[in-house]
Amino acid sequence: MVTLEMNLQEAMNARIIGSGSETMVLAHGFGADQSVWDKVLPYLTQHYQVVVFDWTFAGAVKDPNLFDPLKYTSYDAFANDLIALMDELDLKSSVFVGHSMSGMIGCIASIKRPELFNWLILVVASPRYINTDDYEGGFDAAAIDNILSDIESDYENWASSFLALTVDNKDPLSVEKLAKCFKKMKHEFALPLAKTVFRCDERDILDKVTTSCTIIQTTNDIVVPDSVGYYMQKKIKGKSTVEIVNTDGHFPQLTTHLEFLDVLGRVLGFEI
Repeated sequence: MVTLEMNLQEAMNARIIGSGSETMVLAHGFGADQSVWDKVLPYLTQHYQVVVFDWTFAGAVKDPNLFDPLKYTSYDAFANDLIALMDELDLKSSVFVGHSMSGMIGCIASIKRPELFNWLILVVASPRYINTDDYEGGFDAAAIDNILSDIESDYENWASSFLALTVDNKDPLSVEKLAKCFKKMKHEFALPLAKTVFRCDERDILDKVTTSCTIIQTTNDIVVPDSVGYYMQKKIKGKSTVEIVNTDGHFPQLTTHLEFLDVLGRVLGFEI
């Protein structure tokens, strides 16, 4: 098993930008890297000391051996990496902004080490993507099987199709930016990582989350329907609210970054 013996800040390309008295940690999702925050970073660094980093699967990470598919079969291992990175950077009581899969990773980390977090911003996050009789996750099991089959047979083609459906088509530059990230990720990582994400079921952890949460949804996201956000709000033990950003797709920090920042500012008490 590969372990992160080297300096985590270096291994995960972690950077600390800004000079605010409070810390904000930004965590990207599947197939992306820290560049997904580029549009919002100049605004956030005026108010916070902002930490950005790349998960070990990201194409921007220099050492591909850091991502071991056998280790990262659940979000728990990612949460341990997040905690270790925050400890290395000596962070406490931070605002954590987790996009997509990182939302649930942040929830798990907050249960393990609640003192590291004072607010969780869960951006189009989901504890489970597959529907059950009493839960609408957005996909039936066969649809997830088809996604995994498409990733296995032709990852680049799947990535192009996925981004066309999940990024607002009025923002072709963001589609292009994300396509480069997705294609840079090692293709052999795509299938095991997709299995971890799309077959996850973290619903049972929600009532253990005591940190205050803001759940951000978009008006039309085929990956995470609104019902998931309201389900999470109901289940999370800590104070939680749902905020809707008026855009299509799964990447509001890119496609409508000013409205996304407005939501953060309103919730956290700053003006852009």
